[in-house]
Formats: sequence, structure tokens, C-alpha cells
Amino acid sequence: MAQSFGQTEINWEKLDKTKFYVVGAGLFTGVTVALYPVSVVKTRLQVATKDAVERNAFSVAKGLVKTNGIPGLYRGFGTVITGAIPARVLFLTALETTKVAAFRMLEPFRLSETTQAAIANGVAGMTSSLFAQFVFVPIDVVSQKLMVQGYSGHAQYRGGLDVARKVLRSDGIRGLYRGFGLSVVTYSPSSAVWWASYGSSQRFIWRFLEHGAKNDEGTPSLQKIMLVQASGGIIAGATASCITTPLDTIKTRLQVCTIL
Repeated sequence: MAQSFGQTEINWEKLDKTKFYVVGAGLFTGVTVALYPVSVVKTRLQVATKDAVERNAFSVAKGLVKTNGIPGLYRGFGTVITGAIPARVLFLTALETTKVAAFRMLEPFRLSETTQAAIANGVAGMTSSLFAQFVFVPIDVVSQKLMVQGYSGHAQYRGGLDVARKVLRSDGIRGLYRGFGLSVVTYSPSSAVWWASYGSSQRFIWRFLEHGAKNDEGTPSLQKIMLVQASGGIIAGATASCITTPLDTIKTRLQVCTIL
């Protein structure tokens, strides 16, 4: 099991960083394009008042498409892509370098592989998320104001720069970091739980898949690697979402409101 997992683990020191960042940015952009409408609808639902006509995801999406067409589902998309790619680069760099350092620090304790992976990945996830929030939070503030503009009494804007200019004029730089503390409280522990669950669950799944196959020393097939990683991601996402969702709703309301 250890050998099979070792053959699928990222070796940061030997990794082609250029390909890693280019492919990572491309994949992130693709995922964002696919899921961005969900974020827009979710954000609108989170800030809806009790008097709002649109009270469910379908009615919100229908109203946006009816009023603005498909572009309505991508309000603030340009701002998110422009700012989130460098934020992801920062996140991934901090994640991998911290994870390598954490594994080395844990070696003398002779912990089980699953426990070691949970701790190292958890520490790396929390640290990288903390650094990334310095870029993510201003992007969140601007993009969420664009997502909810004109909805349930929220102001209208001419674009991301218009939002940033008005926020800076009314609240200064602190306005772009509204909700920063709550973002850290929300996403740093959530990231720690996600990466800890992801790293440890993969090792557990490898152990389960290869039970009774100890003589198989070959490299695992691509299909098996994808199955294990996808399963680990599902487990991690389900675990982390239990922490993130309630705090994310509070954070969104704090970031888009005009008067606290």
C-alpha cells in the first residue's frame, strides 16, 4: 500500500513547476466556468430578504436568465478569474511546500501513515488557505457585489473597477477586506479538514483496495488512481462542507451589505 501510494503522490521537489501552474490554472478556469452560475445563484439566495420574490435556486436562475440572459449567470466572472488565478498559485505553492515540511517534521514521531498524512495535509491546508485569503477576500467582496447587484435592494455597478472604486471611497482599504476575519475562521479550518480528510482517506482507500494483493508491486493503473483520488475528494468535500456552509452564509451577508 505504501509503495502504491508513493507512486501516485506529488513530489514537489521533482515537479515541473511551469506545467503544474499552467495546467492547474487551466483546470481551475474550466471548473470555475462550469460552476460559476451555481455560485451566483447561491450568493443571491444567501442575501435574499424575507420579502424577496425569488426564494429558491430555480426561481433565482430563471429570473437572471429572463432579465439578463446567460451573461446574468456570470456576473463578476472576469473579476474572479483575474484575481483567483494568482491566488491559486499562492495557495498551491504554500500547500505543497508546507506539506513537505510537515511530513519531515513528523518523521521522528513514527506515526501511522494515515495519521501522518492527516496531520501534514491538515497543517498545509490551513496554512495555505490563510495566505490565500489576502487575495481571495478582496476578490470575494467585489465579485459578490456584482453577483447581487440590483437584487433585493442592492446597488447597481458598472463593473469590478467601479465596485472597487466605490468601496475604497466609502470604506477605504478595510472595505475590501470586510469579512476577512470570518473568511479565515471559515476557510482555514475548512481547508485543514478538507486536506486532512483527502490525504488520510486516500491512504485508507489504497489499503482497502490492495488488501490481499501484497505481491502486486507495479504502478497502479490510471483508472485506479483517478478512482481513489475522486473518492478521497468526495469524502473530503462532504466533511468540510459541514463546517463551511453556515459560516459562508454569514460571511457573504457581511461582505455585500452596505451598512453593518
